[in-house]
Amino acid sequence: MQTLVRTEPRPEQVAPRRPRWRRRTTVEAYALLAPSIAGFAVFLLAPIVIVAVLSLYDWNLLSDPEFIGLENYRELAADERALQSIGNTFYYVLLNIPVQTVLALLLALALNAKIKARNTFRVLYVLPWMAMPVALGVIWRWVFDPAYGALNRFLALFGIDGAAWLTDSAWAMPVIASVNVWQYTGYTMLFFLAGLQAIPAQLYEAADVDGASPVHRFFTITLPLLRPAMMFVLITSVIGSFQVFDTIHVMTAGGPAGSTATLNYQIYLESFTQRNAGYASMLAVILFAVIALITLAQAAFFRKRTVYDFS
Repeated sequence: MQTLVRTEPRPEQVAPRRPRWRRRTTVEAYALLAPSIAGFAVFLLAPIVIVAVLSLYDWNLLSDPEFIGLENYRELAADERALQSIGNTFYYVLLNIPVQTVLALLLALALNAKIKARNTFRVLYVLPWMAMPVALGVIWRWVFDPAYGALNRFLALFGIDGAAWLTDSAWAMPVIASVNVWQYTGYTMLFFLAGLQAIPAQLYEAADVDGASPVHRFFTITLPLLRPAMMFVLITSVIGSFQVFDTIHVMTAGGPAGSTATLNYQIYLESFTQRNAGYASMLAVILFAVIALITLAQAAFFRKRTVYDFS
């Protein structure tokens, strides 16, 4: 006769039950997060999925969509306008980001010093960011107008013939980049300024005692401890630069000869001018993938943080 032996689990082997108050707290937390999660799913995640699916279709916004698989992606290799817009986008980013970042950092260093009316200067530098890009585009288009613009009239006072700023393919994109640098440098400066003010003053005092020069202090203390601020500034600035639209639409409408048509502007043209929503969705997927890859690369680069322990 076989005897069955029942082994009771040891007390330490029994998973502790979660207290009722903790379960209630978890439910309340998810209930409070539900509106944000729903908004994220409806207004961000769902559009991404819809655009990705629509990129596999041929749709002119009027007739029923027709499934064509990866045909839109294959056409991209032979589409000179789309390839030009991709090149224009990277060109704009390379013109905009380095200049904007360096100027914002220099302004932050200057306004972090004890100078008179520095709060007034901080407000003045941020004011362009508060203006509407469309309104600024109209104003700057008048300033750079080759025939009646304020800039060429000013240069004419010194006998200088101004360039055709917005109708010359060599000048159009640098002009647009300069306008965006002017608008967003003050806004970027605020984040660098916040990062500078978070650096402990004891570090600079110790460096002064050691006889470190201002340049040495900048590269060994300031710049390493600004990595979190630098990471945020570069990621957000690059994302915004890849999505530039308003300034281009108002000032040049993608011209001359498509030299200022960025990828985001080309998506607009394909959607609402050519009524090729499937192809425009494919371009949007390409833009999303490029931004995601660059953002991940930046996050990996700034993953290491410098911390000085002075306790």
